[in-house]
Amino acid sequence: QVQLVESGGGSVQPGGSLRLSCAASGRSFSIHTMGWYRQAPGKQRELVARITSSDYTNYADSVKGRFTISRDNDKTTVNLQMTSLKPEDTAVYYCHANYRLITTMTDFDSWGQGTQVTVSS
Repeated sequence: QVQLVESGGGSVQPGGSLRLSCAASGRSFSIHTMGWYRQAPGKQRELVARITSSDYTNYADSVKGRFTISRDNDKTTVNLQMTSLKPEDTAVYYCHANYRLITTMTDFDSWGQGTQVTVSS
């Protein structure tokens, strides 16, 4: 099983920037996609950004041009650089990974514990 450990997040004023990171760990796995979702109070969890094993990326329309997702060279750490933050970006951000367990050739999903991002003046 793959564990995801998130870091970053916090509070920032509108227009500010934050960086989230998520590291995947485990044994004998291969990542298909990693990404970030967010959930604001009273709303459903939504995709923010995702990156595939071939480095294809896609973003929610609301964050295009402001957020950038990237992976470290080890392919098991994903970063989300968030700029020009708005109050509506306030949410709990969750890291997600879809991966294959090599020993069983079975695909799984894993979620991080979530990290709070608050944008407020």
